[in-house]
Amino acid sequence: MTATTATSLTITYTMLLSPPCGYDPPMQVLLFTSRSDAEQWHNPAAQALTGPERNGTVTIGGLTPGTDYWFRFSEPDGKKDPYVIGGPARTTDQSVCTATATVDNQWIGGFTATVTVRASGGEPVQGWRVSWRWPGDERISAAWNGVAETSGADVVVRNASYNGTLAPGASTTFGMMVWSSGAAGVPTLTCGR
Repeated sequence: MTATTATSLTITYTMLLSPPCGYDPPMQVLLFTSRSDAEQWHNPAAQALTGPERNGTVTIGGLTPGTDYWFRFSEPDGKKDPYVIGGPARTTDQSVCTATATVDNQWIGGFTATVTVRASGGEPVQGWRVSWRWPGDERISAAWNGVAETSGADVVVRNASYNGTLAPGASTTFGMMVWSSGAAGVPTLTCGR
């Protein structure tokens, strides 16, 4: 999974099988809203076709905000991949919270930043997550008041056990120390459940 929005998921794929005659047919990507549906190929919620490239990305839109999806691949003629089940990948729910970052200190080789998470809807937030993609070689070396997970340039920070519930309009913060070979930069943040 390379990107998520409130209504779309972008999936990176690599075709491992070489078809005859050097032709790379597109693959069908199907999304399911439960793992059991994915295991049984039952009730796909959405689908899309990849391009003819052996490596690439495909974006599937029209999805429900704040929903977990599992994905599987099949050939357009209906032949199904019996092994790979990806996910869950969650669409964001941007209406429940906002996140803004401020660089507190910077030095050659890194910086510290504080991210403010604010409940923006009319209901309390029960658990939040902030995600972004670093533009360069930045990497988190330490985080506090949140639980950070990284996969290459992609980062997700979830609430700690003590700051996940926010009343409407309330806010909390988490901090991070970041290693970077370039100037300190604040990425575009996405906040959701």
